[in-house]
Amino acid sequence: MLYTPSSDLGGTMQNHAYNDGHRIQPWGITMPSKKSNRGSNFGQCMVELRKAVGYTQMELAKELGISQRVISHHEGRAEHPPTAVLPALAKAFGVTTDELLGVIPVKKARNPDTRQERRLQQIQRLDPKRRKQIMQLIDTFIEAEQLKQKANAGNS
Repeated sequence: MLYTPSSDLGGTMQNHAYNDGHRIQPWGITMPSKKSNRGSNFGQCMVELRKAVGYTQMELAKELGISQRVISHHEGRAEHPPTAVLPALAKAFGVTTDELLGVIPVKKARNPDTRQERRLQQIQRLDPKRRKQIMQLIDTFIEAEQLKQKANAGNS
């Protein structure tokens, strides 16, 4: 089958079989010579969101089921965002994928989960006996801190 150029191409192409050498680019389209810096913008956005939510790289990696090395790579040197984990990453940060990719600005009004809130949610999923033990431990630390503060207030 032969390709016949339309008249709007100015007749610059000749009839050739489809795979027989395309010599002329009548539209003047060229590929950009520079690499896009979008990847680095994504990495910086990822760092800022991770820190805002209170994750360390290790905690985020564990949450997503990937290695800390992968997180570090995407934050620093990745050319493209990690498409396989974008939905989970957006969920972990409490943003949409569009916000994560920089398509739309991140809404500042969001109140992302803090590290403590995530821990409390994990504690709530434990069996009642374990929850009680953890709460007793937390109460002990809180009481010790309160006593310390009272002692310091009495010394001043």
